[in-house]
Amino acid sequence: MLKGRSLIEPLNFSVEELEQLFQRAEQIETRDDYLRESCRGRVLASLFFEPSTRTRLSFEAAMLRLGGSCLGFAEPGSSSAAKGESLADTIKTVACYADLIVMRNPKEGAALLASRYSEAPVINAGDGGHHHPTQTLTDLLTIKRLRGKGGASTAETVKGLTVGFCGDLRFGRTVHSLAKALARYPGVRMIFVSPRELTAPEYITGGVLKKNGIDYAETGKLEEVMGDLDVLYMTRVQRERFFNEEDYIRLKDSYILTAEKLKAAKADMIVLHPLPRVNEIAVEVDGDSRAAYFKQAKYGMYVRMALIASILGAGDA
Repeated sequence: MLKGRSLIEPLNFSVEELEQLFQRAEQIETRDDYLRESCRGRVLASLFFEPSTRTRLSFEAAMLRLGGSCLGFAEPGSSSAAKGESLADTIKTVACYADLIVMRNPKEGAALLASRYSEAPVINAGDGGHHHPTQTLTDLLTIKRLRGKGGASTAETVKGLTVGFCGDLRFGRTVHSLAKALARYPGVRMIFVSPRELTAPEYITGGVLKKNGIDYAETGKLEEVMGDLDVLYMTRVQRERFFNEEDYIRLKDSYILTAEKLKAAKADMIVLHPLPRVNEIAVEVDGDSRAAYFKQAKYGMYVRMALIASILGAGDA
């Protein structure tokens, strides 16, 4: 189904293909032996031109748990990019050594460019403020597992849910990717909470949500909508996306989720965050049963295991 295909943006795979991927991830979660050693002899190249903890390590952990091997670099200074090598040449070279390439790059469109030069499939692990499709897979699987009932599909789970996005919605690639993916499921509602300077871009609100008839609202005050939310997706204000340090300092503490603010939330709401957090979620919230961001990180490994195995045609893919 997915064998040999690249994943550059959330809509590369159909809703049906995503559902099958989530089913594989759930089997991995519940069966210790499922797909273990299925990628023995295969090599994953992780090329990170931008810092990462969860995405890079979860991909490498996923490949190792599947029995495969990993190579690559965690920052561009340790690659020939520091000598001026073009991205195309880097990709062509690495594709000679690896069966699958996972790449993060600060430039939007870099993953798509890489896929055009690579003989191996390419997975986009984040390209600037554009897309982060495997984080979207993680988010959807987490919502399905924590909000779904009785083995409900993703479509059945998200129908009727109100999903709130809070923080940096202008530069937040995880927000853009998840909003695009959710827009394919009927019956979901979205609320965007941000300062005026960091509102969601028009290509999301107008080009995706309005186009698909998705009900959405925008506000600057989290407290006003907290009680309406079934899922709260918190994000940090990203220092690395700002050109002006003063703007970052002025906006970085716009929203801080505390235990006090959670008193207004539904008892079964879940709080997600792609991580890393800075101070937008107080540590005291970690003990709340609704805090799901570390569970989310673990689901990220399961879904990446399923993705790697599927693209490499391992197991029963």
